[in-house]
Parts: sequence; structure tokens; C-alpha cells
Amino acid sequence: MKKSQIIKNTELFAKQSLEKDKSGSHDWWHIVRVRNNGRAICKTEKADPFIVDLAVLLHDVGDWKVIDKKEDDYTIAENFLVQQNLDQKTIDQVMFIIKNMSFSKSLGQKSKNVPIEFYVVQDADRLDAMGAIGIARVFAYGGVKGRPLHDPVRKFSKHFSSEEHYRNSAPPSFHHFYEKILLLKDLMNTKSAKKIAARRHEYLKKYMKQFLLEWEGKR
Repeated sequence: MKKSQIIKNTELFAKQSLEKDKSGSHDWWHIVRVRNNGRAICKTEKADPFIVDLAVLLHDVGDWKVIDKKEDDYTIAENFLVQQNLDQKTIDQVMFIIKNMSFSKSLGQKSKNVPIEFYVVQDADRLDAMGAIGIARVFAYGGVKGRPLHDPVRKFSKHFSSEEHYRNSAPPSFHHFYEKILLLKDLMNTKSAKKIAARRHEYLKKYMKQFLLEWEGKR
């Protein structure tokens, strides 16, 4: 099967799978934005666009937030790739990215054994959690989960240790900026993503300042 046909099949599969997302934070349009980010990063990185595209398209189809389960289900993406008659090496490359790219499962410091495609996809996904879009996604998800906008009495966690922490503690939406989103700027891997992240980070800080001023009736 030609790569172009595999991509078309993957696009359709992702669209159908992500219809389950009710918040708009992990829907098909999230994939479109991450894909655009990935393509922009690829312009300055020597990455395989086919691997990047497959990983971006499939990275959320088994996400616990989308499938409404306690854990991610990686078999959803892997079974689809097998059905496309892809070689095992390609499947392994894509699944390595999907299984390790999340914030809580970050591989940390760069390693010579980690392919550039991993860093491209991880950066592309993280960028969509920042800036104006990132703010919208946080509140959209919190709204669907019935979380308050903010609770100034409740202390936020200084360390986002795991996805389990996020599920079980159910923090107010505004807390998520402190626990995760503000940390993303310093976790970017590629030069181009770092530049974009810096701009989005500054936007977020200005927004948070204005939010708190309005909360206290000062502006």
C-alpha cells in the first residue's frame, strides 16, 4: 500500500476515533494543529515526515481522556498500524513515540538512542498546550469534567508527577497552568519549537496575571 493511501486511512481512523472527545481539547482539530506544528518544526529538522505524520495522527486515539478509561490503550493505534500492512520497524518507530511522548512519561534528557521524530512530535503536541489555544483547552476540558475555574484557597501541586495525579486530584482549571503548562517552555527539544514556546509562554503569563487581577476585582 502506498504511503499516501496509508495517511488517508489514518486520517479517517483518527477522525472517527476522536469523535469520542466531548471537550474539544483532544479532538480532530487538536490533531490538525499538532500536525501543523510538526510540519513547521520539520522544516528545520531532518525528520522522516511519514513517521511524524503517523505518530501525530494516532497519538491520542487511545488516550485515557478520550476513551474514558483509567489508563491509555496503546493497542488501538498499534492494531490499526498492523492492519495497514506496515513493516514492523515502522510500527515500532511510531509506537515508541506514542508510548513515550506524554508529559508524565517524558524521557527527560536527550539520548542518542531517541530518534528526532520523537522530539518533533513531542514538541508539536506540547506547543498546542501553550498560548491562547492551550488556555482554551484547559478550561474546555475542566468544564466537561465539572471542575471550577479557580480556587484560591486550595493549594496547587508544585510537581505534576503523573497522569494519575491529574485524574484523582481533579484540580481547578487554573491550577493546571502552574502544575504543567508553565513548565513546558523549558521542556522543548528542538530550536524552532523553543522559539514558538517562548512567545506562547509569555502570552500565558500575561493572561494569568490579568485573570488573577480580575478575580480579585482589581482590573
